[in-house]
Amino acid sequence: MILTDTHTHIYSESFEKDQDQMMQRAISAGVERFFVPAIDSGYTQSMYDIEKKYPDNVFLMMGLHPTHVKENYKEELLHVEEEIKKRLDNEGDLKFYAVGEIGIDLYWDKTFIKQQQESFRSQIQLAKKYKLPIVIHCREAFEEVFEVLESEKGEDLFGIFHCFTGTIDDAKRAIGYNMKLGIGGVVTFKNGKIDKFLNEFSLEHIVLETDAPYLAPVPYRGKRNESSYLVQVVEKLCDVYKKSPEEIASITTKNSKDIFGI
Repeated sequence: MILTDTHTHIYSESFEKDQDQMMQRAISAGVERFFVPAIDSGYTQSMYDIEKKYPDNVFLMMGLHPTHVKENYKEELLHVEEEIKKRLDNEGDLKFYAVGEIGIDLYWDKTFIKQQQESFRSQIQLAKKYKLPIVIHCREAFEEVFEVLESEKGEDLFGIFHCFTGTIDDAKRAIGYNMKLGIGGVVTFKNGKIDKFLNEFSLEHIVLETDAPYLAPVPYRGKRNESSYLVQVVEKLCDVYKKSPEEIASITTKNSKDIFGI
């Protein structure tokens, strides 16, 4: 059984003391592919370092996280495209598999909402330019995110709605924009709500994720999350979809391959 964690911050400072042990626990649990989102330029080297250590398992994204859109956002956006171009120009085996994570976050701070919207749109257009999927971060900003997606919709717009926590109508809209739903620890929460309607959508619309070190599933809720806990997400989806772990793993891994072009 091969599991794919489509969203995990394995380069996080939270894993500074036990990164290798964490990776081995995940691999032992059947998680063989780790798709790693960017935050800002300050983390780029850490991402390259973990990719170098696990070249057969780690697949990187490049992007500017909405909570890191600040006064210097234009410099950060320039860094995103420069890094993507650098790898393309080298014509080697290394590449980026998505532009992410990008989007809008109005939970922490609304100060830079216009800059967040501009950065989101700019990075969607960058993804289209380089024929890459996008990975969306959305927190308390569904309408704002959908407004941008509506203006950018088309066959060249596709990707993952990371850490999906919306309503059934939000799910329908996201899927309508060629997005898979990224399902992680929230599906195990009593107040998570998405488990109540998720089975109305075919598994073909679902990919698995942890968002480690954040949003650990039950029974680890409140603790540091890690990619090995993807097993708990699978167990919950087995209950939701009435399918075996092997079926969940097989279908969601295929979905991830379709998105990321593996």
